[in-house]
Amino acid sequence: MWIDLNFNLLTYIILGIISLSLIIQLSYYWGLFSRLAFYKKAVKEVDQSKLPPVSVVISARNAILDLEKNLPYILYQDYPDFEVVVVNDSSDDGTEEFITDLARYEPKLNIVHIRQNLNFFQGKKFPLSLGIKSAKNELLLLTDSDCRPTSNQWIKSFVANYTNDKQMVIGYGAYEKGKGLLGFLQHFDTIQIAMLYLSKALAGRPYMGVGRNLFYTKSLFMENKGFIAHYNIPSGDDDLFVQQVATKKNSAVEISRESITVSAPKATFESWVRQKRRHLSTGKYYRGGLKFQLALYSFSQLSFYITFVWLFFLPIHWLFPLSFFVFRYINQIVIFGKSSSRLHEKFNYAFTPFAELFFIIFNPLLLVINTFSKPSKWM
Repeated sequence: MWIDLNFNLLTYIILGIISLSLIIQLSYYWGLFSRLAFYKKAVKEVDQSKLPPVSVVISARNAILDLEKNLPYILYQDYPDFEVVVVNDSSDDGTEEFITDLARYEPKLNIVHIRQNLNFFQGKKFPLSLGIKSAKNELLLLTDSDCRPTSNQWIKSFVANYTNDKQMVIGYGAYEKGKGLLGFLQHFDTIQIAMLYLSKALAGRPYMGVGRNLFYTKSLFMENKGFIAHYNIPSGDDDLFVQQVATKKNSAVEISRESITVSAPKATFESWVRQKRRHLSTGKYYRGGLKFQLALYSFSQLSFYITFVWLFFLPIHWLFPLSFFVFRYINQIVIFGKSSSRLHEKFNYAFTPFAELFFIIFNPLLLVINTFSKPSKWM
């Protein structure tokens, strides 16, 4: 088969752009994401007789159903010395009565109540700060009321990373497999975001964790004045704080099966959009270099797909755009598939391009909406 290589100038330009986009994408796949995809952690023996005490900290607002479901998984951890600090942030759904009653026969439970109008800040930074200050122990493990550990070895798996140098451990928070398109999109989004922040942490440049599965010391929190640097921002307890205090030396990653927490996915598109808007709202406060790196990844995705489609409308054989797509797709499924397996997740290869295209459009749209309307709801 003879393929004509005599292209016009526009075709050469588009070929150049798609080639550059592909190179950038491959550099992220193999230069960054491969750190997670091919990560193998040495098994570390932990002296069971010298396990330090731990405080699990949970901020809850109108979360009685979540606490009824998930607290038992935390209270019955296989760990010799720990407490569970639950901060009730002005709940009016029976949360206060439930945890107060539970504390009568659960000595591990430490309750902090915030009365109405005492939380002067939006979001959960104030209740978290109170919970951390009320914690009796130096080692803190943070999660959310709608999360549960997948193992009774959850606390042990994080403590195994703790040393005098390693004062922060970044974990993975999964979601239960949701039904339909919404469930698929949330699953894909969770994995793709985790690939970014876990790979960056493994590269020695941590910038984010997830508040539903994050470990650090009380000293680290207090010495850096907690969330004061960004108290005026509703979100940021799990990314702006990590950027503030985490370094290559003092942080570690924990993604063993025993360390994972799982949450129920959002049931409606509206509630998911609210959550996404809140998560994206802190991005503008990131350091310039980090913003550029994250934006470059998204922009290279967008430019690849635009030029891929554009090539079909130019005087060029269809094998050219198809070869670009197939080559990228093969590399993508290798890296995404391996990364998913490291996170003990199953990855849907067939619909990856669709999900990728969706978020290329969806995330910038939410950023534009956030510019004109601030997300403020406690979530």
